[in-house]
Amino acid sequence: MGFGVAFLGVALDSLLHLPEFKSPLAVGAGLLLLAIGFLLRVWATYLFYERNMKVISLVPQKRLITTGPYRFSRNPLYLGGNVFIFFGAATILGSTAGLVLTAAHLPLMDLFIRREEKQLEHDFGEEWLRYRNSVRRWL
Repeated sequence: MGFGVAFLGVALDSLLHLPEFKSPLAVGAGLLLLAIGFLLRVWATYLFYERNMKVISLVPQKRLITTGPYRFSRNPLYLGGNVFIFFGAATILGSTAGLVLTAAHLPLMDLFIRREEKQLEHDFGEEWLRYRNSVRRWL
């Protein structure tokens, strides 16, 4: 998905005649963001499967995960993918529009997360409220 948005950004850069910002430093920064995002997603996913849970599920989860990367962010999967990987891919490709598209989709992701959080409050009650009050939504 991240590179899909980045490639769309490259196409928009061309269409809108936006300058690219490719440089060894930008590529290095993008690779670092990509690696951090990938590792964060793998770590968060591992915790789901370690507890015999699915990351993508149509039924509510039976447990609230509050360890590993979930100690620092309530949404490490979104943080790793929709922030680090998306920004990293756009940076590697040097796409100004890719960065703008990534930034523009984050408020939509935040709305989606807020909807999920209402479900978590309903399912986990006080346990969720204690967790929510001690760990930030993003970072």
